[in-house]
Amino acid sequence: MIGFGLRLAVAGGREALTRLAIIAAAVAVGAGLLLATLAGVNAVNAQLTRYAATFPTASTGGDADPLWWSTREDYFHGEQIIRIDVAATGASAPTPIGIPATPGPGEYYASPSLQKLLAAHPADQLGDRYPGRDLGTIGPAALASPDALVVIVGGTPDEVAELPHARQLTSVGDKTPALPETTVDLIVGVIAGGLLFPVLIFIGTATRLSAARREQRFAAMRLVGATPKQISVVAAVEATAAAVAGTALGFLLFFAFRDSLANIPFTGMPFFPGDMSLGVLDILLVALGVPAGAAVAAQVSLRRVRISPLGVTRRVTPRAPGAYRLIPLVLGVGVLAFALGHRPETSDGQTAVFLPGLLLIMAGLVLAGPWLTMVGARVMARYASRPASLIAARRLADNPKAGFRAISGIMLALFVTSVAVGVITTIVANRGPAPIGSTDAGTLSTVFGENPPSGTDPVLADLRAIPGVQSATAVRENPVVTSARSDPSLATALPAELGVIACTDLPKAYGRCADGASVAEVPMELIPFRGSASSTRVWPAASVALGDLQRLPVTSIVVGTDGSAAALERSRTVMESVYPAFWVGPNVPGDFESDFADTLRGWRQLANVIIVASLALAGCSLAVSVVGGLTERKRPFSLLRLSGAPVRVLRRVVALETAVPMLAVAAVAVGMGFLAAQLFLKAQMDYTLTAPSLSFYMIVVVGLAACLGIIAATLPLLERITGPETARSE
Repeated sequence: MIGFGLRLAVAGGREALTRLAIIAAAVAVGAGLLLATLAGVNAVNAQLTRYAATFPTASTGGDADPLWWSTREDYFHGEQIIRIDVAATGASAPTPIGIPATPGPGEYYASPSLQKLLAAHPADQLGDRYPGRDLGTIGPAALASPDALVVIVGGTPDEVAELPHARQLTSVGDKTPALPETTVDLIVGVIAGGLLFPVLIFIGTATRLSAARREQRFAAMRLVGATPKQISVVAAVEATAAAVAGTALGFLLFFAFRDSLANIPFTGMPFFPGDMSLGVLDILLVALGVPAGAAVAAQVSLRRVRISPLGVTRRVTPRAPGAYRLIPLVLGVGVLAFALGHRPETSDGQTAVFLPGLLLIMAGLVLAGPWLTMVGARVMARYASRPASLIAARRLADNPKAGFRAISGIMLALFVTSVAVGVITTIVANRGPAPIGSTDAGTLSTVFGENPPSGTDPVLADLRAIPGVQSATAVRENPVVTSARSDPSLATALPAELGVIACTDLPKAYGRCADGASVAEVPMELIPFRGSASSTRVWPAASVALGDLQRLPVTSIVVGTDGSAAALERSRTVMESVYPAFWVGPNVPGDFESDFADTLRGWRQLANVIIVASLALAGCSLAVSVVGGLTERKRPFSLLRLSGAPVRVLRRVVALETAVPMLAVAAVAVGMGFLAAQLFLKAQMDYTLTAPSLSFYMIVVVGLAACLGIIAATLPLLERITGPETARSE
């Protein structure tokens, strides 16, 4: 029977060969995307692992001499630079990954992208931050991305030990996750689920192509004596043959476009080509799973033939889906709503509430999809004013499961991405950088904390001499705050961030002193936390005499510029060169994004990739479904044409049958995604959902329009296959 099945697959005339080619091509696209998704998940994991290696934890033990290590963030034109200061304490100290030897004092290694920046910009803007001899480039093993800006600077053990986050290492390169392992698994799982589900739907749709036609052929074979087992073998062989050919072609497509895929910044940064790798399990999963899935789909499509060969011709309306399908959806929303007033205190407890709630909603959307499709079809039928609308609505209401099957992937993908984009947009809106053009958008500050330096006047003079610097101000220690630290009853009454400044030194852009005051209490950075600079702000008087001010230690230096890149970077270079042990805090558009919001933006970009990919796959699935449906229903459509129905009416029927469920599903998925995001944000952070930017809606609209275009491209086939000869030959 295996040989007979292969002959049927390849020697059944033009129709059989066409069907085989279409299924193989569709499976090839699906398998290629499946491989790209699995490789992309591996690439994200590899990128996170290498990024984590730049922030190692202290390690001791063994006979090796320790290596002093300090990692900190720097910025240039809004791009994050990871600076690693190292110092070997002996000959056996470990060597950082990616370089041949540990640099000594006055030496450094830079990543290729950073070396290009150093060569393209004046030294007083960037190069002076890393004085000394350039020893060469950092290798890919130490870079999260080909575009990563990383510098490894050598120093003495005493120098590096004084730097922020300094630690001693006896081994480097430990593959510690950049985030808690459960968080990484959750993020990667959401990404994989959002992409894999539409891919699997597409492959399943492709392998079920012309299922009804095969049912009729196999039913005829049953009537002439074929057993159910023989029919199953023939069906499995026929489906597997196309799937095997498509899977092999899918592997070729993946390896042909792997380098191009690696260059796309899915996470905000491109991958190295080697990151897009496949493990043995991934290869086996696709190579064996796709053909096996095709065989299972063929078996499922023949369940009516196995029951009775006559059952294929005695078609009845499937039982309508019940409203009970909404129960998981309602339960999921209820779980998230419950967390509004009963949010667990621990992160594990929060995960135990929020994750099941989101998973319930996702499962509920897929389960409720056929019922929602049926309700929408019935509403459309009630208000239909044209024959095409009425026919399409009745057909959808007759079998809503089939109408929803091809678009179920888009519902899940749009829900996942709507939640992600809604949460990320809201967090960035509440914690994002200073608006471009605001007074504080060009402000740099260095807070010294409990170890203030001495002799800041020369530094202030150098800063004021930089073109574009409008002010360079020293904020001094507030004695009231110092006293409050020793009195627990006062420690919470006065913010620890308050310093003092002479009213004559207070720049006008940051406000003015209260009437009669000579010294004012101000924030260390002259800008209230999560606030904005204001020239109308009035600062209260401080209980410090003007004559005593100069004896107080300087706790921060605040530099106000005109916002130009040259002034900002020159000021940053001066402060970092003089005070290497202190962080230069930015309030510059792009800098904060590089530190926090840029990470979120990378995940948001991944969410956009999922939207585009899922919509494209939905369009392909719908196209395959439309082609298969037209092939299976060409006789009824031919009879309608013979009865006088114009071709344009039949085209409207096909278009409405596919477009209406897709648009309805998209609206429901996005709406439920925003609802889940709002419940999560309110319960977790007490934020109110911020509407995503116009780009999100444009991506969704353009993607849906592309799906409709793919569907429209299949409609010319209707006229060619529904002529009078079809009605006579069937």
